[in-house]
Amino acid sequence: MTQPEVQLKRVHEKILLLLKQYQVLQKENEKLKDDLKKMNLRCENISREADKYRQQTEVQKLTGRGMEEADKKMLEKRLNKYVREIDKCIALLQE
Repeated sequence: MTQPEVQLKRVHEKILLLLKQYQVLQKENEKLKDDLKKMNLRCENISREADKYRQQTEVQKLTGRGMEEADKKMLEKRLNKYVREIDKCIALLQE
């Protein structure tokens, strides 16, 4: 074989190797994308579940179950603040 033929063969082999590596990386990329989708879905589900538990906790606090006296007073203050804000809004609407 002549020198140019040897070089051409080496270039061809390297191109084939690059193509194989590219295919492997493409498969890995697809797998990672799929894993990312699954993780995002799982994260959304966990967030929804956390929101549900937060709401349940708020309901328990509002109903007074499991509340200490300090928590009840703080809740009453919050509710009074909301009532005052609502009254202000009503007054502004009546103007």
